[in-house]
Amino acid sequence: MACQSQQKPCGPLPRSFYDRDVVVVARDLLGKKFWRRSRQGVTCGTIVEVEAYRGAHDPASHSFRGKTPRNRVMFGSPGYLYVYSIHARFCLNAVTGPQRTPSAVLIRAIEPTQGISLMQRRRDRTNVLDLARGPARLCQAVQVTREMNGVDLTIGRRVWITSNPQAHVEPADVVAAPRIGVTKAPDARLRFFVNGSPFVSGPRRWHRRS
Repeated sequence: MACQSQQKPCGPLPRSFYDRDVVVVARDLLGKKFWRRSRQGVTCGTIVEVEAYRGAHDPASHSFRGKTPRNRVMFGSPGYLYVYSIHARFCLNAVTGPQRTPSAVLIRAIEPTQGISLMQRRRDRTNVLDLARGPARLCQAVQVTREMNGVDLTIGRRVWITSNPQAHVEPADVVAAPRIGVTKAPDARLRFFVNGSPFVSGPRRWHRRS
């Protein structure tokens, strides 16, 4: 279902969208809209930066060494929200791939498009560029915490992702670069971002396009 208005959230992406290779899903998430409904209101933004984590084949992934209470959501069905904490801050991921193949896409940054004043109050910032540029800032701006770990992204109640025909991202506009802050497999080019977007959290230049 295409979203025709910024003011009215539309239907979430189906589970089949997430039930694919993590790199394919990561690239396809760029340009999509990320929605969050809370008691304070609705916030929304266009996804501009992500990172792919390949699970058992990726030493930088939380699921690389097997299933634990912390990462169990990654081993379930695709299309669920995986939230973890790091240094008292939160990061949000979309679980991908078939069940028991624990891969996920970290959403690093969005370009705020709706509920901006609410994001500003939560972040205590007025500069729109800094509201959701980086995974911890994003979670604070849209009010995602560990309590939301395991939420179904395909239902469309609290948090979900939709298509966005107004911001279609062409393959030529996608840049692939090394992930940020990882010490294992640091050279894997599994960070994808929209070329030229000022809302990207990390370096916005790389010597090769994907």
